[in-house]
Amino acid sequence: MNRRKLGGEKENRAAAFIEGQGGRIIERNFRSRMGEIDLIARDEGAVCFIEVKYRSSFSRGYPGEAVGKKKQFTICRVSDYYRMKHHMPEDIPYRFDVVSITKDEIIWHKNAFEYLLW
Repeated sequence: MNRRKLGGEKENRAAAFIEGQGGRIIERNFRSRMGEIDLIARDEGAVCFIEVKYRSSFSRGYPGEAVGKKKQFTICRVSDYYRMKHHMPEDIPYRFDVVSITKDEIIWHKNAFEYLLW
């Protein structure tokens, strides 16, 4: 299976998991010239910008560990553009989450990282 198809399959699995936990997916694969956010959801009154990471084994670490500072920075910039494009008021709460998927489990890491100015 190619990487794009596998990624889409895992994002679908993550979206179903989030919805099963009470979240509501509002956008998938939001792109700007700066990058992409896998999923955007509403959960507990907040807009969630979500990165989905999958690992078939732990030889390269746990999935959530793959969201380094550079990727976090990119997600923050794309979220800025999303919020501007959708005219979101400054007082709407938002957060950055990661969904880690392995062969055996899915974990939704809420507030996985803070907004980066860098």
